[in-house]
Amino acid sequence: MANVQEKYDVAEALIGASTPSGGAIWAVAARETALANLRQMGAPHRRDEYWKYTNPTSLTAVDPLAADLFHTTEVRPFEMLDRIKLVFVDGIFDAAQSDDLSVDGVEIELLSDAMAKDIHWASSLYGVLEARGQSPVARPLAALNTVQAVQGFAIRVTGKAAKAISMVYLRGSETGDAMVHHVIKLEQGADLTLTENGPLAARANTVMEVEVADNAAFHHVRSQGRDHQRRAATHIFTQLGQESSFKSFTLTVNGRLTRNEAVIEFLGDNAHATVAGACAGDGDFLHDDTIFITHDAVNCESRQVFKKVLRNGATGIFQGKILVKAGAQKTDGYQLSKALLLDDDSNFMAKPELEIYADDVACSHGSTCGEIDDDAMFYLTSRGIPFKIAQDMLTLAFLHEALEEIENPVIAEDMGARLSDWMERRTG
Repeated sequence: MANVQEKYDVAEALIGASTPSGGAIWAVAARETALANLRQMGAPHRRDEYWKYTNPTSLTAVDPLAADLFHTTEVRPFEMLDRIKLVFVDGIFDAAQSDDLSVDGVEIELLSDAMAKDIHWASSLYGVLEARGQSPVARPLAALNTVQAVQGFAIRVTGKAAKAISMVYLRGSETGDAMVHHVIKLEQGADLTLTENGPLAARANTVMEVEVADNAAFHHVRSQGRDHQRRAATHIFTQLGQESSFKSFTLTVNGRLTRNEAVIEFLGDNAHATVAGACAGDGDFLHDDTIFITHDAVNCESRQVFKKVLRNGATGIFQGKILVKAGAQKTDGYQLSKALLLDDDSNFMAKPELEIYADDVACSHGSTCGEIDDDAMFYLTSRGIPFKIAQDMLTLAFLHEALEEIENPVIAEDMGARLSDWMERRTG
């Protein structure tokens, strides 16, 4: 009973820390719904089914733990793209470092400005997709974000975006605590590429609500920054219309604790969704991918592809579920999670799930972990390749399957190069 009460005590402490007021009626209503949900579910706890592998304490403390700033001269990701750059420093939008918000086919507005308007398209999305995503699995940190976030953007895409939208997250404080919320609506036939890069803050809690209408396509690529001591919880809530497409890829290297959640719902027939990621961790590193995909339409395809490379006691977690509702015939659901353990101290925990209520489906899941193949290593070293270089070659080959899920070959090449650089730094 004490553990149960602790959940609610922690939630109340977080609510009291900072809860904004004011705004349009619809914004206030969304926050009130999220607040009621948070109070009912409490803060995440290790006794919760989907938090038993990840200790949420550092994500639910009122004050974040300090994280040293990371300085580098390397080129940031996505510099090769023709893009509109939106810069945040410690979770606060920095207009001086950002580009002009005008771009053909896209309307970009500060979330705070949108929430002050009595009539706005975001009223049908803000907090709505997050609230739908609370069932059947509670996601209290996402509800907390809806209650408290004032930073972020409302983005409406009316056609094929002339440029990519790029969120650049910078840190300037060792104790920054960021809460960012983006609302994105793709109208029928629209097409948008959105990238995110950087650590955002010492501790970050982000939510992205994305509605992809009929025949629209949303491409999302994220690089989470190399700050090792940062902590982050991210959430993506998505609804897909008929013949629409959603693709999301995340690259993670370093980070003390990272939990990436995605909740995807198929509402239109013949739609496609891919959620993929590659991560490389060393030492006191914990990386958690938690995915929930609901098929509630005919002839839809979903893919989950996650690869993790772990060493020196690093921990990787994958929790993925495919729910096929009655009537969602011709569903094709694919789920793959693999970990490469480079020593005996690292750990990988996986919880793949299928829940199917239709009889004409093709769903599969696979999850494995292990070490580098001895025969492959012998083959390379016997031909004069040094052991560490051979190990890096095989590691990159292992991660390649996840990188293949990136549609843009230029971005895929850059992500691969960054993984290669990470391994070179670790091997000296």
